Amino acid sequence: MEYRQLGNTGLSLSAIAFGAWAIGKWEQGGVEPADATAALRKAYEMGFTSIDTAPLYGLGLSEEIVATAFAGIPRDRLQLMTKCGVVWGEARGHLWVKDKKLQDGVINIYKYGGKESIIQQCEDSLRRLGTDYIDLYSLHWPDPTTPVEESMEALVRLKEQGKIRLAGVCNHTMEQMAQADGAIDVAFNKVRYSMLNRKIEEDLIPYCREEKKSILAYSVLQRGILTGRDLPQFLWRVGDTPWEVALYKQENMVRIKAFLDQLTPIARDYGGTVTHLCIRWAMEQPGITTVLLGATSAEQIVYDARAMDMTLSAADMNTVDLLLANLEKDLDLN
Repeated sequence: MEYRQLGNTGLSLSAIAFGAWAIGKWEQGGVEPADATAALRKAYEMGFTSIDTAPLYGLGLSEEIVATAFAGIPRDRLQLMTKCGVVWGEARGHLWVKDKKLQDGVINIYKYGGKESIIQQCEDSLRRLGTDYIDLYSLHWPDPTTPVEESMEALVRLKEQGKIRLAGVCNHTMEQMAQADGAIDVAFNKVRYSMLNRKIEEDLIPYCREEKKSILAYSVLQRGILTGRDLPQFLWRVGDTPWEVALYKQENMVRIKAFLDQLTPIARDYGGTVTHLCIRWAMEQPGITTVLLGATSAEQIVYDARAMDMTLSAADMNTVDLLLANLEKDLDLN
C-alpha cells in the first residue's frame, strides 16, 4: 500500500481507502455483517488504514460494523472518516429523499447542517464508532437551507473539543468549498471522479492544488461501467445527474465498450484488468490524494487492491489519455 499526505496537514492516508457505503444494507446493495467485517479486516491486513463511512449508510449500521471490525486494533493505526449533515426522523432542512422504503417502514431523508444538529450527529457517530475522536469529519452534502458558515461553526467547536481532527466537505463545488473554507480550514473534498466524469478538472482540482487541499475521489469505476462487465438497465440513485443517465444510451455503451477493449492489452501488460487500470489512472491524476473503493467481501477487496501492483509508464498514460480524448468526443451526453 502507498500512503499519501493529506494536503498540508501532516496526516497520511492510504492511497486506497475502504468505502463502507455498501456494508450498511442500503441502496448500494448491502451485505451481511459477517461478510462486511471480513472485508474490513482483510482490507486492514492489506494496508488499508483509511476507512470512510457515514451515518446515512444503513442509518448508522455501517458505522457500527466498522467499530466491530476494528475492535482491538490500536486507534492510532486507523484514519476513521465519517460525515454529518444528513438526517432522518425529523423534518428539518432540505427534503432530499422522499418516502425511502425500508424493511420496517418508510422514511424521509433531509440535508440539514444546523449547528446544534451537527454537534449531536457527531456525538452519535462517536458512540457508534466506539471512539473518542474522528480523524476526518465532513459535511456530506451542501444544505441549501442552512448557511455553510453555521455548519462550519459546528466543526470549529468539535475540533476545539478534540472530537474531530480535520474538517472537510463532500460533493461540494469549488465555489461551495471556498465559501466553507472561509469559516474553517477545509482540508479535503470527497467527490465523484472517473475517466467518464472529469468535470472537477475544470476548477476544483486547480483550486485544491493551489490551496494545498486534498481530493478524495469516489465512484472511480463510474458505478461499474468501467469494469467492462455487462450492466443492468440504469436505475436512479441519490445524487445522480442527467448526463449519467445518458451514459447508458445504447450507442454510448457500445463506444465505452470499444474504449475498454482498447485498454485491455495495456492492462494485461501489467498483469491486471481494465478495472485495475481505471483505478490506477484515477490514483495517478494530479490533485487526487486517495481513491475510495467500496467492497462487500474479502475477495473483492483483494481483487481491487491489485491496482496497487500497477505502475503505469508515462507512455502508457499518454496512450490512455489519447484514447480517452477520442471517447469524450464521440459520447452523446445530451
